[in-house]
Amino acid sequence: MTGASFRDIYTLLPQEDLMNWTTIQGWLTHLHSDTWSGALFILALFIIGGMLMSQMIKRTIRLIVARDLDNRLDRMAVSFLSKVATAVVWVITLTLYTHMIPALDKLATALLASVSVASVVFGLAAQSTLSNFVAGMSLIFYRPFRLGDKLQISAPTGVETGIVEDVSLGYTVLKTFDNRRVIMSNSSISSATMINLSARELRTMAIITISIGYDSDIDKARALILEIASGMSTIEEVVGCPVTNLGASSVDFSLRVWCADSGVAAGVTNDVLEAVKKRFDAAGIEIPYAYQNIVVKEVPAALLQEKEAKAA
Repeated sequence: MTGASFRDIYTLLPQEDLMNWTTIQGWLTHLHSDTWSGALFILALFIIGGMLMSQMIKRTIRLIVARDLDNRLDRMAVSFLSKVATAVVWVITLTLYTHMIPALDKLATALLASVSVASVVFGLAAQSTLSNFVAGMSLIFYRPFRLGDKLQISAPTGVETGIVEDVSLGYTVLKTFDNRRVIMSNSSISSATMINLSARELRTMAIITISIGYDSDIDKARALILEIASGMSTIEEVVGCPVTNLGASSVDFSLRVWCADSGVAAGVTNDVLEAVKKRFDAAGIEIPYAYQNIVVKEVPAALLQEKEAKAA
C-alpha cells in the first residue's frame, strides 16, 4: 500500500476518530523520554518493576527455605544473599533507567570520562560502608557463627551475650537475654574476639568464686559448698571446689560445675551465691568484705580545746 493510499484513508476517517488519534499522539508526545513527564512515567514503571522483582526473589527464597526440612541451607547465608540480590536488582534497574533517559545517559557518559577521580572520591567516602559489606561476605563464607547462635562478644557497654538475630549488608544484630538489641558493624564483629556458646557442645562449666575469712574452717566451708551444689537439679555434675587463691583478706574457693548450657550456668551462679550466703550465716562462717582502719597520729589542738570546753 502506497503513501498516497494512507493519506486517502486518513482523510476518509470520521472527525471524532481524527480527534481521538490526535489526543493519543499528544499523550505519546508527553510520555516521550525526552520530556520530564515521560521521564517520570518511565521512572514509575521501573520502580514498580524493581519492586515486583524484589518481591519475587524474596518469595522464591522463602519457598526454598520452607522446603529445606533437613536444614541443609545456612539461614544466615540465605538471608544475607537475599539482601545482596535485592540490592543488585535495584542497581540494574537504576542503570537501565539511566540509559533510557537521554539527559541522564549523557550525564553518565560525562561521569565515566572522569571515572578515575570519581572512584577515588567515592572509595574514600564509602570506605566504612564497603568494609562492612566485605566483612559481611567474609562472615558468610567462613561462618564463625550462624543465625540463632549464642555469642559472647566485647562491646562498648562491656561483655555482651546474645543470640544472632540478623546479618545485614552492613550490621549484625544480637538479641540479649534482657530483650535488648546490640547492633555492631560487620567490620567490628569480624575483627573482634568472640566466644560462640552454641558451637559444638552446649554443655557449659560454671566457675563460681566463693571467699571465706582466714579464721574460718576451710574443710567445713568446702563441705557446705559441695552439699549446696549437689542438691541443685540444674547442676548436671559437680567437678570440685579447690582453694585457688590466698588473698589479702580472704581464702578463695573455685566451685566448678557442669550445666546444660550457658543460660543455665548464669542462673546457677546466682542461685549458688545466694544459698552459700544463707548457709554460711547459719553456720557462723565469715564472708570477708573490704574495710579500712584509720589511725590518727595527732589530734589538732583546736579539737582538744573544744573537747575540754564541752567537758567543763
